[in-house]
Amino acid sequence: MKALNIFLSLMFVLFAGLQYNDPDPYVWMPIYLYSAVFCWLAARQRFYPKWYIAGILVYLLYATYKFFDQNGVEDWFTKHNAENLAETMKATKPWIEETREFFGLFICIGALLMNYFYGKRKMKTGRA
Repeated sequence: MKALNIFLSLMFVLFAGLQYNDPDPYVWMPIYLYSAVFCWLAARQRFYPKWYIAGILVYLLYATYKFFDQNGVEDWFTKHNAENLAETMKATKPWIEETREFFGLFICIGALLMNYFYGKRKMKTGRA
């Protein structure tokens, strides 16, 4: 778990860094850095379940918005036949950008959930 959390932490820092040229870096940099910090702390055996839940709830709310938003995931899937998201790294169509952001949120949620359950187990057994 330590190696996985270090990897995820570095990955989230990289993701945050790649947001500098995004139209809304002030939203996405904190999202990725929040996940990076808590993965880094988990790698150091420091667990904060309440903060994981807070992040997960905020990310789920934002993901729900991204799903149903105009040009969101629902539009990508129904109106644009779920066209390839990885065809080019430049998101020339708004539904591609929104859908990528949606999946980015779920990567963050997955990392926080993993550490929530792992941390709870560690604290229960008294090894944290």
